[in-house]
Amino acid sequence: MKMPTWQAFSVVAVAALLGACGAEKKDDTADAQPAAVRAVAVASVAVTAHTRAVGVLAPRDEIRLAFKVGGVVDSVRVEPGDIVRKGQVLAELKRAEVDAAVSQAAEGVEKARRDLARARQLRIDEVATEEQVQDLTTAYNVARSSVDAARFNARFARIEAPADGIVFERMVEGGELVQPGQPVIVLGSTASGWVVRVGLADRDVVRVESGAPAQVTFDAFPGRAFEGRVTRIGAAADRMTGTFEVEIEVQPQGARFARGLVAKVALPLSPLPDVASSATVVPVTALVEADGQRATVYVLDREKNVARRKDVTLGPLLGEQVVVTAGLIAGEPVITDGAAWLTDGRSVRVVADDQG
Repeated sequence: MKMPTWQAFSVVAVAALLGACGAEKKDDTADAQPAAVRAVAVASVAVTAHTRAVGVLAPRDEIRLAFKVGGVVDSVRVEPGDIVRKGQVLAELKRAEVDAAVSQAAEGVEKARRDLARARQLRIDEVATEEQVQDLTTAYNVARSSVDAARFNARFARIEAPADGIVFERMVEGGELVQPGQPVIVLGSTASGWVVRVGLADRDVVRVESGAPAQVTFDAFPGRAFEGRVTRIGAAADRMTGTFEVEIEVQPQGARFARGLVAKVALPLSPLPDVASSATVVPVTALVEADGQRATVYVLDREKNVARRKDVTLGPLLGEQVVVTAGLIAGEPVITDGAAWLTDGRSVRVVADDQG
């Protein structure tokens, strides 16, 4: 017998209602089970003001080398990664056009010299005027300057390393036509040392001192820490990021440095006035429902094995810990792992309890 439509709908509705009641009962049963949590004691630590930033390693000076004159590239003698010495020839232009310009300028000087000598003799014979002699004297001096300029340009028709360094980029190949000033090779000068440049927020950069020590680590050199020193602090913020560039000089200490290594830098900050020398801190993982300087934590009631909700006021971050300025006292057991799933008064089962 076929069931009427309204009866089928009623059965479905009742089944759904019973399922919901069963699910609610199951959830209540789950809530009754103690939640597994970890707890640590609220600590009181000495405040060492510092900040951390990530930057990129590079030689202090990066030089974009180019030819003084345009022409056809004859050869480029280096490859990226090559170590070069000061004065080493790195690239050259084909000499035909350059040498022709020098020869042309030299011939111009010779002609101007002959013209001037003839005019002076004619002046003695009162055939030429003093003005003509002066004009030819000027032409001779201009021709001499032209040959000096041609020889100067010819000298810079090849590129020599201005300092010891490492070739970072080779931007042209032999046979290419280049314009005057077009970058050909990018050279990193190792003579001036290596630096890491990081961007700091305004609240931190005003507390960084020039010459302050810094600790630098690289993923490329696990387990090693390199000593650094602040050598330059930016006076203006970057227009794109709003951060201030700080330069940290770092010594290789036998490591093989390369441009582009990612560096993690720890920088000390000068203390703020009226800031206590110690602070109450909790792990960042203990915070739930954080909003600005306000947050919630759960404290372990050891007598009843339940979690107690507490509202706290936050201070600055200290690495993986955060300062709590109000709401907790040192020694209280605060819940870390499992805190996000708790409610006030929920029974808990402590799987690890660090009482400090």
